[in-house]
Amino acid sequence: MIDAHLHVVPPNLPGAGSLSPLLESAEATASALRKEMHDAGVAAALAMGSCFTTLDDPLGVNGTLAVARHVPGLHAIGVADPVRGADPDHMHRVEAVVAAGQVRALKLYLGYLHFAPTDPGYRPYYELAERRRLPVIFHTGDTYSPKAKLRFAQPLPVDDAAVDHPKACFVLAHFGNPWLMDAAEVVYKNVNVWADLSGFVVGGADAFAGAERKELLAETAAELSRAYRYAERPNRFLYGSDWPLAPMTAYRDFIASAIPESHQPLVFEENARLLFRL
Repeated sequence: MIDAHLHVVPPNLPGAGSLSPLLESAEATASALRKEMHDAGVAAALAMGSCFTTLDDPLGVNGTLAVARHVPGLHAIGVADPVRGADPDHMHRVEAVVAAGQVRALKLYLGYLHFAPTDPGYRPYYELAERRRLPVIFHTGDTYSPKAKLRFAQPLPVDDAAVDHPKACFVLAHFGNPWLMDAAEVVYKNVNVWADLSGFVVGGADAFAGAERKELLAETAAELSRAYRYAERPNRFLYGSDWPLAPMTAYRDFIASAIPESHQPLVFEENARLLFRL
């Protein structure tokens, strides 16, 4: 199984905080993640980098790579900075990181950063992604910060980027939740758009237990299942847990309850293996 969306370092996003105390130490993060991956049957995972990068770390992945040295199967995803996208020196450093094989995808934090997916500052990243066959992941949907602006995180504008850059592969993180049907339409319409299924439930083990929680989980799974069916593209969906915001085993079981069993090999492994060339 491949987990296409988790965190091993604080995202350094405005108002988002560290996400979890687990991410304050590389050693503690690696130890906890190895156990979670083993218990959930996860053989490979992709971890988001940090925003507000430095000259020697243009995609914010040094912290992620430090953890990955202690977690077999862990890969880094770099963070695109729209403010620096127009700087040729910055993009030269970004391309060097990509050429060295240090990242498997690029992440755009829509909403957290107040830039639309069509902002000119992102265009150089799309062009790089097209040249290097590197997927581009958009944060879409609800945010973990009161400083985020939701209109930038709405999934429909990703359609513009998908049309303008047909050779790039785009991923709607969190499947645009709560704008599930909008996200499903973007996936349905554009063959170059995927979606990951992370972040639908946030919390510890208690978030997946109890009668009241089970009723809410059933409602959420039904909404997810409806949007998934509408998209009619089982080969365009990726499993992701958003760990450490949810325990891997419980979240795996939740997603399995919403996806047809016959599609689960695609969603839980095969689609991610092909898209990220794992």
